[in-house]
Amino acid sequence: MHRCNETRQLLLVGTVTGEKLMELIRRSLTSLGVLAAHPVAFLIVAMYAVAWFVLDHQNLGWHGVAVLATWFMTLLIQRAEHRDTQAIHAKLDELLHAQTNARNALAHIDEEEPEAIERHRAAARTDD
Repeated sequence: MHRCNETRQLLLVGTVTGEKLMELIRRSLTSLGVLAAHPVAFLIVAMYAVAWFVLDHQNLGWHGVAVLATWFMTLLIQRAEHRDTQAIHAKLDELLHAQTNARNALAHIDEEEPEAIERHRAAARTDD
């Protein structure tokens, strides 16, 4: 019996630690996505390209150019998506402020993690 309780406690600790780890990973990925949309990200990739050219220009062939082009395009897409999302949020915020019957609880939902927003949307759909 003692061994069973000990195992159960270890499983609970492992679950809590796993949940904290997943939360850390989720928040880190969200932050990384926001950072990738920042103009400094372009500067970092450009500095990497210059360093690659200066230090190892013989190995900067078509493959290296393709890699750098892929990184730049990824950053461009991320930046465009971030801009569009921020514009939509600004418009929705304005609508929420103009609407007197709007719930204030939704005003800051964009600060939540995507999984939490999906759970909220699923719960709202079941209420309708």
